[in-house]
Amino acid sequence: MARATTKTQTGKSLFTAELIIPAIGDAFKKLHPRALIRNPVMFVTACVALLMTILLVVGGDSLGIGFKLQLAMWLWLTVLFGTFAEALAEGRGKAQAASLRATKAELSAKRLKNGHLQQVPASQLCAGDIVLVETGDLIPADGEVVEGVASVNEAAITGESAPVIREAGGDRSAVTAGTRVISDQIKVRITAEPGQGFLDRMIALVEGAERQKTPNEIALTILLVGLTIIFLIAVGTIPSFASYAGGSIPVAILAALLITLIPTTIAALLSAIGIAGMDRLVRFNVLAKSGRAVEAAGDVDVLLLDKTGTITVGDRQASEFRPVAGTTPETLAEAALLASLADETPEGRSIVVLAREKFHIDTTRLPEGAEVIPFTAQTRISGVQVAGSLVQKGAVDSILKANPGSSEMAAATELRRVTDEIARAGGTPLAVAKDGKLLGAIFLKDVVKAGIRERFAELREMGIRTVMITGDNPLTAAAIAAEAGVDDFLAQATPEDKLDLIRQEQTGGRLVAMCGDGTNDAPALAQADVGVAMNTGTQAAREAGNMVDLDSDPTKLIEVVGLGKQLLMTRGALTTFSVANDVAKYFAIIPAMFVALYPGLGVLNIMGLATPQSAILSAIIFNALIIPLLVPLALKGVAYKPMGAGPLLARNLAVYGLGGLVAPFIGIKLIDLAVGGLGLA
Repeated sequence: MARATTKTQTGKSLFTAELIIPAIGDAFKKLHPRALIRNPVMFVTACVALLMTILLVVGGDSLGIGFKLQLAMWLWLTVLFGTFAEALAEGRGKAQAASLRATKAELSAKRLKNGHLQQVPASQLCAGDIVLVETGDLIPADGEVVEGVASVNEAAITGESAPVIREAGGDRSAVTAGTRVISDQIKVRITAEPGQGFLDRMIALVEGAERQKTPNEIALTILLVGLTIIFLIAVGTIPSFASYAGGSIPVAILAALLITLIPTTIAALLSAIGIAGMDRLVRFNVLAKSGRAVEAAGDVDVLLLDKTGTITVGDRQASEFRPVAGTTPETLAEAALLASLADETPEGRSIVVLAREKFHIDTTRLPEGAEVIPFTAQTRISGVQVAGSLVQKGAVDSILKANPGSSEMAAATELRRVTDEIARAGGTPLAVAKDGKLLGAIFLKDVVKAGIRERFAELREMGIRTVMITGDNPLTAAAIAAEAGVDDFLAQATPEDKLDLIRQEQTGGRLVAMCGDGTNDAPALAQADVGVAMNTGTQAAREAGNMVDLDSDPTKLIEVVGLGKQLLMTRGALTTFSVANDVAKYFAIIPAMFVALYPGLGVLNIMGLATPQSAILSAIIFNALIIPLLVPLALKGVAYKPMGAGPLLARNLAVYGLGGLVAPFIGIKLIDLAVGGLGLA
């Protein structure tokens, strides 16, 4: 399935001049202690590099100045490679942020105030203001359409050139700052305060300015700090141990030992891995509000999807009027049209269109004095009361419950038969009643999105159970669920039912993801561990979710889950590699340090390194060089394929554990040969 891409996602190499040159400058800026302290392991490495630099001036040991100069240089490079990795990861989002800022800078608005239009900068708009947006205008701020319908080009945000419809009412009313109206005009109520809109948030996120460390990242950081403290204490005890053995070890050698012992490799790449994970999500046109959401997506067990606009195309269309016995189709159509004239939803408008086209009913507006009965999620009924007559349309059970006197056996049984036929055909029935009399049902057709069945099969392979949530009756829900290929469904669901289902799953220890686009989905999106709101949805839904899918494609959650798993795998793989390659560095540097005191340790020099100084310098050089060599893997992520946890762990141990063990032995030996050949130690 083709995916839209953002304007800045052009598939450029990670190492282009426009990315590397600014990243080099930022890497030096990140050497500031205030920035460096956020990564304690690299802060310790910088302190050791500074100590080594001081020892160059002070002297006082038997080591040559050239050797100490090389150690100091490679220690500083170790720190710089770590800050460079983070700067490069951040830099990949800056071009996109610059493009978005350019769009934001151009925005102005036609504000409606006291019946007059005022041309004002978009920065002066406040929540609640009403603006007029006409053909060719950029939408000045996030908001909801309160009047009219228009085609909107959202390419500036989604990268997708095909226009979308935005209209008052329903779940396609939200509009985003920086998108352009290409036909008709709409009135928009602003929902975001200056500087707090979707565009502002996206700019901050793609730059990494608002990235918070995730719980897993914090836990790993604590582990790395703990290991650093342990090795710091261990190295601090070595001078007294050496003195007891009748010898001494220079401070520069102790410093080199500390850096090879502490987990510098994963510490240098940890921040870059997290930033790159967020960036990869943006490149799939999904905006995550936190790294926590990305990680949670990697562990999702259950996926709940709202049917309308998520599994189905979204705009159900009236296709047929089916009266019960004793009612003519025209009578049913007239009542349905009257109940729908004030209904601004796509379904309501389609009922009006069908009644006019099929029966040539020319009623265009409600009679004077008519009282509109709005639809609510609790009553699930709408309609109109005019001239003492009440016309209602809504869910079948709700209409029967609201009109108990109409439930005489024949009419109720006939209505049930008609609506069951509609439901079995995969449609949604709306019952119509007038003055307590059942008239029949309206057949609303749902269209399942193309290719969605195959996508749900992929989720099943990942071990994720899919549940469709809908307000439809069980028969309709079952037909749509079977056609879409979901594992389960919840029919006639109220917002409270959705919340209860999510809490029930979470109580069972499962992580829950929820896709939705409507205001009634907002509580569930907020409760879910991963709440993915459709960009075509309402402002309430987009605010409640912790992710926004700019393409409004619910099957995108497959990519979101894959990226979450990829982030966790990348961090785990590089941690495994880092720990494994430390083992080889121990074999290089520890025999070199103690061979003078304990000649028997020479047997541990299994790599056959030339001299103790060459072994120490080679280990430090490898420790520095491995960081930039792993940067592409940290930024691109480890390839993910759906498989069980056992095979996945075995593969990681085989590839990154064994690779992390073997690579340093080869690398350090090659560096030792080069150091010896060049006479550097």
